[in-house]
Amino acid sequence: MAAGGGSGRALRAGAPGGLRAGAPGGLRADSGRTPGGRSGRTPGGRSGARPRLRRAGRGGGSAAAMAAIKNRRTALERVEKFLSDTYFTDCNLRGRLFGARCPPASLSCFQSPRRIPYQEAVAQEFVPAQVGESFGPTWETCWFKVELSIPPAWEGREVHFVWESDGEGMVWRDAQPVQGLTKEGEKTSYILTRSLKESEPHSLTLYVELACNGLFGAGKGSMIAPPDPDRRVTLSKAELVVFNRDVYELLVDLEILLDMAQLLGEENQRSFQALYTANQMVNVCDVTDPSTFPAARDLAAGIFSQRNGESQHTVHAMGHCHIDSAWLWPYEETIRKCARSWVTVVHLMEHNPELTFACSQAQQFQWVRSCYPGLYARIQHFVAKGQFIPVGGTWVEMDGNLPSGESMVRQFLQGQRFFQEQFGRICSEFWLPDTFGYSAQLPQLMRGSGIQRFLTQKLSWNLVNSFPHHTFFWEGIDGSQVLTHFPPGDSYGMQGRVAEMLKTVKNNKDKGRVNHSAFLFGFGDGGGGPTQKMLDRMKRMRDTDGLPRVQISTPDQLFSVLEKESSQLCTWVGELFLELHNGTYTTQAQIKKGNRECERILHDVEVLSSLAVARDTAFQYPASQLQQLWRLLLLNQFHDVLPGSCIQLVVEDALQYYTEIRRAGAQLQEEAVQSLCRDLLQPQACSTCSSLVLNTLSWERTEVIASPGPDGAETLALVTVPSMGYALVQEPFVPPQPVAVRKEEDGSITMENGVIAVCLDTMGRLTSLQLLDSGRESVPDGCYANQFALFDDVPLYWDAWDVMDYHLQTRKPVTTLLKPLEITLAGGLRGSVSFSLQVGKSSTLTQEIILDAMCPYLRFVTQVEWKEAHKFLKVEFPVQVRSTNATYEIQFGHLQRPTHWNTSWDWAHFEVWAHKWLDLSEHGFGVALLNDCKYGASAHGNVLSLSLLRAPKSPDATADIGHHEFTYAVMPHRGSFQEAGVIQQAYNLNFPLHVVPASRAQCPAWSAFSVSSPAIVLEAVKQAEDRPEAVVVRLYEAHGSTVTAWLQTPLPVKEAMLCDLLERPLAQDPLPLEQQGLRLSFTPFRVLSVLLVWSH
Repeated sequence: MAAGGGSGRALRAGAPGGLRAGAPGGLRADSGRTPGGRSGRTPGGRSGARPRLRRAGRGGGSAAAMAAIKNRRTALERVEKFLSDTYFTDCNLRGRLFGARCPPASLSCFQSPRRIPYQEAVAQEFVPAQVGESFGPTWETCWFKVELSIPPAWEGREVHFVWESDGEGMVWRDAQPVQGLTKEGEKTSYILTRSLKESEPHSLTLYVELACNGLFGAGKGSMIAPPDPDRRVTLSKAELVVFNRDVYELLVDLEILLDMAQLLGEENQRSFQALYTANQMVNVCDVTDPSTFPAARDLAAGIFSQRNGESQHTVHAMGHCHIDSAWLWPYEETIRKCARSWVTVVHLMEHNPELTFACSQAQQFQWVRSCYPGLYARIQHFVAKGQFIPVGGTWVEMDGNLPSGESMVRQFLQGQRFFQEQFGRICSEFWLPDTFGYSAQLPQLMRGSGIQRFLTQKLSWNLVNSFPHHTFFWEGIDGSQVLTHFPPGDSYGMQGRVAEMLKTVKNNKDKGRVNHSAFLFGFGDGGGGPTQKMLDRMKRMRDTDGLPRVQISTPDQLFSVLEKESSQLCTWVGELFLELHNGTYTTQAQIKKGNRECERILHDVEVLSSLAVARDTAFQYPASQLQQLWRLLLLNQFHDVLPGSCIQLVVEDALQYYTEIRRAGAQLQEEAVQSLCRDLLQPQACSTCSSLVLNTLSWERTEVIASPGPDGAETLALVTVPSMGYALVQEPFVPPQPVAVRKEEDGSITMENGVIAVCLDTMGRLTSLQLLDSGRESVPDGCYANQFALFDDVPLYWDAWDVMDYHLQTRKPVTTLLKPLEITLAGGLRGSVSFSLQVGKSSTLTQEIILDAMCPYLRFVTQVEWKEAHKFLKVEFPVQVRSTNATYEIQFGHLQRPTHWNTSWDWAHFEVWAHKWLDLSEHGFGVALLNDCKYGASAHGNVLSLSLLRAPKSPDATADIGHHEFTYAVMPHRGSFQEAGVIQQAYNLNFPLHVVPASRAQCPAWSAFSVSSPAIVLEAVKQAEDRPEAVVVRLYEAHGSTVTAWLQTPLPVKEAMLCDLLERPLAQDPLPLEQQGLRLSFTPFRVLSVLLVWSH
């Protein structure tokens, strides 16, 4: 912009790009009418043809209009200054927006460290307060009692209560919330009356609930900095004002015309028409005489009423308010953000019946339902009218990468059931605009949950490659497809401006294929939502030549028309990988660990409880407790919590929720085991006779277990436990080859168990890892596996979110030994060694490396005292394998990513995510890395790397500082990872066998479920949502193959049928129950849910 806020360079005669006499494309003097409709000469006339000058009439008088001024810059700046809230407000139009003002009759306040309900707040003792005072500190709440007295002289006028502060406010009237007030969300007034009548009460009392935090929390110095605990918010304005609606309407007209003039460009006829019309409106308008305003508005209407051609793009505008369920503020504050935002939307709907509002996250609806029942009833009314539109179908807008497959199923199950119960319908579109990437399994999970449409925009944040589409079909790893749309404006927080409309059209990457797109308007992230001004802008752009058509629409209307236009759309196959925020796979390791652990706990509780019900009808399945625990887990999977991109207060809440799931889960598991195995269990008083071992996975397992012996010492035993069942530990089971551990003269130690043999140096690094049956070496000559490396980790801005590619250039191997390698278990059923390293300046790492009898992998049980800042710790395994692709486990399957950086798309995958394992294989041989709570990983060339810990300082200055425990394992194998059982071994690492004292020495092993094919994983067994006499078993094909498998069970099943992920039957006819069990057919990565009805 030029000095003084102008629109750019001056246009002077003869200047390049300027309008000069006779210039090609210039506007000729004889080209017709001026924009105002009056006859007259246009600028750029022929050289020497002087326009006739007349004095511009004030207020639209009879004098003919002077020709529009030639200098584009001065005309633009003239209109800008006429609208400015900074310059010339004593004589411009903006300065007339408000008329008379009046302070409150009384202003008093009460401050609380807690967020308290209205009834409790108004009963407190209020003390006098004044405008200009500051309140705080951060996260406290001030309640203000505002007594108002409207002057009688204001009859017939529109009266607003204006409130401006640095905090987030809510107006309460007659014990109900009525309006959110947030300066950052352009909501600073509450309309008391649109035309004051003598019969209306002129005195009234309002309460304002003020949160001592802003729309984006309370960051100290920058938005994402840790919150300033001592920040105070200032009340800068609290008054009654007369609002001049006619001035407001004229301001909006001029704002749209000014934007058209500036943005359509000098080569565009409409740009000049808009500019000259705006200039003429300024001429016509006398700001001291409202009677001149209609003539000015008529000039604007002349422009707005000129229509588009039939081929113009249609923008489908929908109100939206993205509210992060927690981010730079805690969960509790989000509840109030929902109320502040949604009450404002409902209020807008009452005066704008055309307004639609798309709203996601069942959890947020549930919060408002519990805490604001009056508001919730109003929302239900507008949902029924089709204006307030629930979308998304999930419990929260979860992270799209890290939750397990079953967790993602439960996001849809809990969300869709909530929407069905509360509003009588499920959502038809998945809505996830702000998540950091999207798993390639999501299309199948959407379709299984009644959804075939998907909206997001986050890939517009890609740092390296521009995603090639805005509207396309997205195909998952199983072949499922969903129609996907990215709003081409690349935002979910539009404000209804001309620039945004033009960007939506210009930026659309699927021009010629589709001619419709979404436009989500409303302040978001911290809440806020749509405003009246946004709606009023778009009303003027409904069908105005030069701009796209704008219609207030719904997600269903948009996707319905896109479906009709879809024949030319392209298809994107595989994951939607966000080329940014890859640090979120590692940040806040305790949250990641809590998520993985609690997913396991709920899986095991459901399996054991379902089996208990099947064996004993007296046992009550803990359905309500499990729903509550699942909802806590799902809430923590929100896309700023599980990724770790949240403030310390949120981390503390999340860890507390995990503690609650662990505590309640352990109790529920104990109750299920007591019921399932009652006859076998140890009475408390009796001395231990034997141990009962339970397996919650769907294959037989032979493993070394540890159980307390009679003297309290831990004893080891090798046990074989059937699939989804139990077995008693019998007489000691001797392995075919015990573990041998041997210390060499150079201080290195070798361990072998008949399956693998390893050699470790004094720093715990693998110098050799052999597969004994083939003699194949896994570690290349001269390389070290289990090598820790520390990297500098300073991103460009998004500290907790991003790790940049350049961090790889700062690699420093960790080589400072604190305690050299020593033998801790000498062999037999288990051999182990341990060592300690110093990491960085002040951190320590201690590791126990364990090899069990008959186990195909080597375990690394790791403890770290982490005290670093802006460092990234990884562990690396260079392997003697050559492949251009590595394989990574994702939800219900796996996918391949390149191990090279040939293209920018490959290079952008320098840090990726995986679940329980990753594998690098060539034909006949490979090496897998398994883990129990990590997600960040990479495979470049022949080096497999697991990301362990980060140390960002924003938005949580304490992120990851402290004690960490985690386990990973390395597994060399013959053949493919599928044939070698890598998938099953990774499950085994994550789902330990359960050992409980038993009172009987003899008991036949018992298996509840087994599957005939190793390609099929039985992932979940749970009670059906609406049928206590039935269970749902969920299975998936894990190898990427087409296979038929038999599901076998000794349990009393009378009927079986396939159902979708919402547990709705997929066919009329049940599946045949055969001697061999249930015959199920799978294609690659297909997820099947089967409803089994018990016969008792």
